[in-house]
Amino acid sequence: MMATSFQQVSPLSNVAAADGPPAVTRLSARGVRKSYHKGDTEIPVLRGVDLDVGEREFVAIVGQSGSGKSTLLHVLGTLDAADGGEIRVDGQRVDNASARRRDELRNRTFGMVFQAYHLLPELTTLENVLTPLMIRLSAWDFWRQRRDFHRRAEELLDLVGLSHRLRHRPSELSGGEMQRASIARALVAEPRILLADEPTGNLDPQTGAEIVELLRTLNRSCRLTIVMVTHDTANAARADRLVRLVDGRAEAA
Repeated sequence: MMATSFQQVSPLSNVAAADGPPAVTRLSARGVRKSYHKGDTEIPVLRGVDLDVGEREFVAIVGQSGSGKSTLLHVLGTLDAADGGEIRVDGQRVDNASARRRDELRNRTFGMVFQAYHLLPELTTLENVLTPLMIRLSAWDFWRQRRDFHRRAEELLDLVGLSHRLRHRPSELSGGEMQRASIARALVAEPRILLADEPTGNLDPQTGAEIVELLRTLNRSCRLTIVMVTHDTANAARADRLVRLVDGRAEAA
């Protein structure tokens, strides 16, 4: 693992080093319900989930296959809409926000890491990391600030151990390298919350453990709240707290 820390190189300028227990609730869910339909049959997945995640906390969500782990993460991140209940970020309700506001949340407040990486194959590693900023800004605004943005992206790629892969495309990277690139991309917009959906699912055990250790380092080195969905109990044990989904509800694990 790389030795670089956020105190040494900190692209996340709006966060300070973490010290002590979580001070406030950063993300909360109350009574969250979600069902899917197969023909005329309704399939309940979330049956009233209550969850609080503190600032600077690293929470792992575990449960059996089909228990609704990824569904809950997508609802928390406003990628999917709940059928009922409330989601709040820093006390502000977000589940009923307008489509434009939800887009802003996913670009500024939430950083997303997925099992499938979702890197754009035609772009280099550096360009992939820059995409959230390209989406946020007009072409002119991005161009004016491009040097600062490139420096921030390069610092992040150095932080995750990919400074030697800036010009490589995803097809030239290993699975672990692609996931590291996706983590750097998730952080470039300086989010308050990182949501990771099975980030080790496509990786061998050793590489997966390195990715979770990277997340642990990021969590401890700055005020970055992390919620990770995983089926791997060893990786889940690296979190501050485990939450298990059972029968559509959240329980302390």
